[in-house]
Amino acid sequence: MGGGGGGGDGEPEFQIAPMIDVLLVLLIFFMSITSAQVLSIDKEIQLPVAKDAKKKEKDVQNEANINVRWTNGKATILFENSSYDVVEPLVEKLRARHDSNAKYRAVIRGDKRLPAIEIQRVMSVIAQAGIDDISFSALNKE
Repeated sequence: MGGGGGGGDGEPEFQIAPMIDVLLVLLIFFMSITSAQVLSIDKEIQLPVAKDAKKKEKDVQNEANINVRWTNGKATILFENSSYDVVEPLVEKLRARHDSNAKYRAVIRGDKRLPAIEIQRVMSVIAQAGIDDISFSALNKE
């Protein structure tokens, strides 16, 4: 009977190294998701203010952030760090995303100085790609 050497009688030992590995993997995963979302937003765009704007949904895998910048009297369409003067490649890229994901939607981040005709042009591009769920990004301030 009695106290022999090193059996399984004591408390199990907590292994900290595997826990740190798991936490580091989770940290890298969340950092990569966050940086990908930040890259899709153009900081030079001045968003319009809409006091009744709703909060953004968190489903970033199902949406395209289409930035429309207004500089020197000219509209520039930006999507995933690429500028599109000719819209056909953008239509094809959006169509491919929509074909692989039926819930894919578009969020237009248009500059508040942008003429309405330019927003209509961007909406037409999105419609050509087959996407019918379109939202607009705005600031919720009074």
